[in-house]
Amino acid sequence: MTTTRWTRRRALAASATTAVAVGLLSLGAAPAAHADTLPTLCNPTVDRTTTEPFNVQITPLVTDFLIYNVAAGTTGQHTDTLNRISSVTTTVDNRTEITATASALFAKVEVKVGFSVQKVTSSTTSTTVSDTWNLNAPGRYGLYRGTRVVTGQYVNRVCAQTGATTGLWVTTSPSPGTFTTYEAPEIGSVGCAPAQPAGTVRRAAQLLISSC
Repeated sequence: MTTTRWTRRRALAASATTAVAVGLLSLGAAPAAHADTLPTLCNPTVDRTTTEPFNVQITPLVTDFLIYNVAAGTTGQHTDTLNRISSVTTTVDNRTEITATASALFAKVEVKVGFSVQKVTSSTTSTTVSDTWNLNAPGRYGLYRGTRVVTGQYVNRVCAQTGATTGLWVTTSPSPGTFTTYEAPEIGSVGCAPAQPAGTVRRAAQLLISSC
């Protein structure tokens, strides 16, 4: 797999004298669950088969991270590569080959969660993150790359006709399948304060900063 290097210039109210690699997963990131009620009625003249996600959960995850300790009075630019601490890969039933049917499933997942997710074979390990930071104030900061991971189950269903234009969805899967996908990763920086909103990647990164 070809490795892509992302380099981007970003302003950060800090000045780096020490860069400490932290090999920790995002902490305190309780997954957000979404309603898993499935439709029961269908129209056999329109509906045939469908694949429906349920038990969908969203968990913020930091995949690449560095802690910067910043001394007062230091200024200037600093470029470094973030250290990988975790990763996520799109899968269906624990397989990384994503079919057209799986892509259609992920399209329904997008509707349920309200944001775009990966619908093809993809992994966060395919990118090395290198940023240039403009630093000008003291403090302790976390530089991060992360994403919101979406996991859940799915079932295959068929519309069983009960009338000319009425029917009931019937599950044909012997047991639910499973899936994992994720939102397009974000890169950013966060300090010890103020506290970032719960359930965000920024908050997950903030919780990785020790001794704040």
